[in-house]
Amino acid sequence: MILKPHINDFKNIGYYLSKVMLGLGFTMLVPIVMGLALGEINPALDFLIGIAATFCFALLLEKVCFTEQDLTWMQGMIIVALSWLVAMILGAVPLYLSGHWKSFLDTCFDTMSGFATTGLTLVQDLDHLSYTHNLWRHLIMFIGGQGIVIVALSFSIKGLSGAFRMYVGEARDERIMPNVVNTARFIWLVSIVYFILGTVALGIIGLLNGMQPFNSFFHGACMFMAAFDTGGFAPQSQNMLYYHSLPYEVVTIVIMLLGAINFKLHYHLWTGNRKEIWKNIETRTLFITVMITFLVVAAGLARQNIYPAAIALFRKGFYQLISGHTGTGYMTIYAQQFLYEWGNLALVGIIMAMALGGSTCSTTGGIKMLRIGVMAKAFKQDLKRIILPEKAVVVQKFHHLKGVFLEDKQVRSALLITLAYLGLYGVGALIGMWYGHPFLNALFESTSAAANVGLSCGITAPGMPAALKVTYIIQMWAGRLEFMSVFTLIGFFVAAIRGR
Repeated sequence: MILKPHINDFKNIGYYLSKVMLGLGFTMLVPIVMGLALGEINPALDFLIGIAATFCFALLLEKVCFTEQDLTWMQGMIIVALSWLVAMILGAVPLYLSGHWKSFLDTCFDTMSGFATTGLTLVQDLDHLSYTHNLWRHLIMFIGGQGIVIVALSFSIKGLSGAFRMYVGEARDERIMPNVVNTARFIWLVSIVYFILGTVALGIIGLLNGMQPFNSFFHGACMFMAAFDTGGFAPQSQNMLYYHSLPYEVVTIVIMLLGAINFKLHYHLWTGNRKEIWKNIETRTLFITVMITFLVVAAGLARQNIYPAAIALFRKGFYQLISGHTGTGYMTIYAQQFLYEWGNLALVGIIMAMALGGSTCSTTGGIKMLRIGVMAKAFKQDLKRIILPEKAVVVQKFHHLKGVFLEDKQVRSALLITLAYLGLYGVGALIGMWYGHPFLNALFESTSAAANVGLSCGITAPGMPAALKVTYIIQMWAGRLEFMSVFTLIGFFVAAIRGR
């Protein structure tokens, strides 16, 4: 028998959801300050309307649902799933008011893409979008990379023992510090320190390339936020092609790789334990999968003979590969070149890289290296069991921040999430095919959306069917949260309708 949710469940969910909304509202102060400083009055007014709407809904929800009860696991998961949908809608308001999106659905598509650090976009005339709105596009990636709930844990929700349940709901399950609130603050500390260093590096490169001082550092800040949080938005419509700079591309590769590794691994690096990066199963697996997928891409490109020079292969082939594997989505080619120049084999290599993703507890999407490493270890263990005598005891270990004995529950969890991702990639591809796109093209775009990458072969466009836009929004949402909180929300609605 399915039990119907109690009124206290709704009150708890509503109250703590209001805290997340308040945290989101406070972040809108950043573009308001930017707009006023630059004299962009109308854009600043757009964000004043956005922050007013956010605070009104949040304060009303807080008053109606006030409670002092702690969260259950179910409630924490549901709050996370709803937070991303609410953030999508509220975060879209000031962007929609700019007039650079055809419809509110298009704006919601871009805000979900931003918060989920995907990078697919439907914006029109991006080159003339205000600095204020452009900053918000990249800031929501910075927020989404750390996690929307991380904002609430850092600034709004204090001393809450149920905070860990919300933290886990955002596809993070590793506490770096003694408690989850301090963990959230450490994640912000890491991000802000890297933000300063990355912005300065990219800003200096921009200056050397002839950009105006303000533009060079504004672009540097935006490009860092999208690269470190493996998002892929850019201030210009040409994306990375706009800069035509090898140093810019090299620096962004470093930033993308930093964003693709576990935040707890950052903690070990910061505290002097640099050997961990060579011992960790995730970084080892990432190195192996990058090499394998690049070999596939390089073989495909060699067959097409479009980048015969090594430097061209690096800037076009390897850059797209790293961008896809880390889930970033920066492009040094035009979308249509994937279809008309790369050939099927190279396209498959990129799809494989996008599907695999980066590390757990990082800013990337996709299946994740820990799961791939665990399944590889399980395969190795089963081979040993077949080869060795029946009485032999086969024990398999792996190193992930510490020595860990491989257990069946770890393998089962890794396999289930992997199958869920593969199913999500496949469903999106089938829907893309329904609307007339060839299988490989549809699979490319579907994988990019569901793995939160942002590379596009040209399917994502303002004119695509509304149902396909909604499909990609759902894929970005479910892929970013890694399914558990999404499944919990669906189960909650079923229980509310059919429960007794």
